[in-house]
Amino acid sequence: MLNAMRNAGIMAGNPSDDDALYRAHHPRILRLCRMMLGNRDDGDEVAQEVFVKMIGQRSRGPEPANWSAWLTRVAINGCRDRRRSGWWRWWGRDGRELLDSDLTTLRHAEDLAISRQEQGAVWRRFRKLSPRQQEVFVLRHVEGWATREVAEALNLSAQAVKLHLFRATHRLREAVRSES
Repeated sequence: MLNAMRNAGIMAGNPSDDDALYRAHHPRILRLCRMMLGNRDDGDEVAQEVFVKMIGQRSRGPEPANWSAWLTRVAINGCRDRRRSGWWRWWGRDGRELLDSDLTTLRHAEDLAISRQEQGAVWRRFRKLSPRQQEVFVLRHVEGWATREVAEALNLSAQAVKLHLFRATHRLREAVRSES
């Protein structure tokens, strides 16, 4: 993607910095967008939009002090915009479940211990969480952010983050218990 933009003359600033930022953050932003939207194609599109905005920000300046937090915030806002758009709700999802391979994450021992049936139950329940609960859960447990960082990124109080996280975790645990 970045090479195509560079060839089109769209990129400004130091290209090696753009490439380094893209390589460092693309897998994480892609996973985040796919999880938040529950759809591989929509997640891919929003992730691309995030990096186009990054290039625009770098050319306009000033640069954010923390690119990771800035990119995450832009990704969350992009996912919210996508979910709110009338055509997205009208068009609807195509019914495909998001697969583990769509998230491009490394598999851990805990992941391998969960059966496919349990994974399906968790994903179905995750999709039923409120968008805010999904955001809090992903940033806290998937991205590994501290409660304070999640609160700042989502413009919430730490107490609100804890409440959303408690509710999301409780509902996901119910899904696992009901499958076992």
